[in-house]
Amino acid sequence: MLDAQQIKEILPHRSPFLFVDRVTEMEPGKSIKGYKNISMNEYFFQGHFPGHPILPGVIICEAMAQLSGVLFLHDEEQRGKLAFFGALDQVRFKRPVVPGDRLDMEIEVISARHSIIKVKGKAFVDGELACEGIITCKLIDRNNS
Repeated sequence: MLDAQQIKEILPHRSPFLFVDRVTEMEPGKSIKGYKNISMNEYFFQGHFPGHPILPGVIICEAMAQLSGVLFLHDEEQRGKLAFFGALDQVRFKRPVVPGDRLDMEIEVISARHSIIKVKGKAFVDGELACEGIITCKLIDRNNS
């Protein structure tokens, strides 16, 4: 539904810190699905862990937050804003994510009041749950950050 170039038109993130490759489904204001291909060339694998590369859990959470950002910042009224982390709750890691995996993500909106959004995120590899949690973000005008 949205390719990498279209995602870059919505999110301010750039390589090496853009963790959404494609959006596959979106129901504005309600849910979004997308993925990140995990390459051996990712910078963090140099130190996490040498000889046994595993995608850091914080990167999985960041990828889910970025996908959430696409959902909300896709709206013309919100374009140009930034989505700042407010909280991560009930985060659980269920399996390691390694080079060669595709991290499929699903985001469901729990609530969206004013500029505060709360979502339930899930990340899968080959249909198996890798991570889940609740993400709270605040949408902020770039000029006020």
